[in-house]
Amino acid sequence: MTAMPSRWRDPVVWTDAAQLVKTALAAVIAWLLAVHVFHVAQAFLAPWAALLTVHATVFGTLRRGVQQVGTSVLGVLIAFAVGRMLGVSAIAVGAVVLVGLAAGLIRGVGDQTTTAAATALVVLTAGYANDGGMLLSRLLDTGIGIIVGLLVNLVVWPPLRDRAAAHRIDVIDDRIGDLLCEIADGLRTGSTSRAEWIARTNELDEEVDVARSDLGQAHESGRLNPRRAAATRMRAAETFGAILTRLQQAIAEIRSMALTLNLTHDALHDWDSSIRHAWVDLLGRAGVAVRDADTIAIKAVRADLDTIATDPGIRDLPDDVWPIVGALLVNLRNILEALDTVADAQPIRVPARTSGAH
Repeated sequence: MTAMPSRWRDPVVWTDAAQLVKTALAAVIAWLLAVHVFHVAQAFLAPWAALLTVHATVFGTLRRGVQQVGTSVLGVLIAFAVGRMLGVSAIAVGAVVLVGLAAGLIRGVGDQTTTAAATALVVLTAGYANDGGMLLSRLLDTGIGIIVGLLVNLVVWPPLRDRAAAHRIDVIDDRIGDLLCEIADGLRTGSTSRAEWIARTNELDEEVDVARSDLGQAHESGRLNPRRAAATRMRAAETFGAILTRLQQAIAEIRSMALTLNLTHDALHDWDSSIRHAWVDLLGRAGVAVRDADTIAIKAVRADLDTIATDPGIRDLPDDVWPIVGALLVNLRNILEALDTVADAQPIRVPARTSGAH
């Protein structure tokens, strides 16, 4: 139950929910216009076209609308041509699907690869392929849906995806901090599988990929967006890419550390115990500092790490051990270097609403 309030405050949830409602609204409006205003018989393509047109960004909706116009019209024409030549038969069905899918491979169609085939199939099997009047109705039907989809996404709360991207990025460093603490606790108790640490870094990489995808949508959402706040918020989001790069670097260093610990488990016992305990303690402190976005604590851990690196005991380690120790020290130093700037940028936010923005 405690997780529910935080979910309600999640901008990703609200953005996705708003998009679902807008898509449904566009489909309903398109159908109502086609049936009650333009009196299109069996206006099934209007809501279908609106459904396919509405996109997560205004620019994406416009691009998808242009693609949708081309592929839908092409699908109707394919059905008309095949219906005239072959009628409605199994061969005709196969022909419109084959030709429609081939048309969907045309460069520039984007993600509308099946629209021409689907439209052609619906028009053919509904029995409209041989009726010139119905052909025009189907084109009108499709056009209504596309125009409604464009207008709804443009007029009804044009989406800016920057808050969703910021939220995705904001939680990654917390999870990195948790993982560093988990590794430190596991080294103290020996209770955690090192393979799990490596798996966690892979999961974090996937989160970075999702966040980078969201950031790409955020930048696209600012294009052609009529909201007055769009330009300001897009400028604020310009730093997000550099933060993601630093997060990715830190995750790669943690993976390298986990791999070293996994492959050289026995060598850890050959460390001087005071150096080993001090390094593990710094690892735990680093995790807490990163999770709390405490730049002062991160700098303090870095200073103490430099002290360990110059400890005379390092020189006395066996020849096959000190390279391992050196690698782990460098891993932790690089993690701190990468996340120092990230912590300084916390929390990852975009400008709040003001009375002049909407």
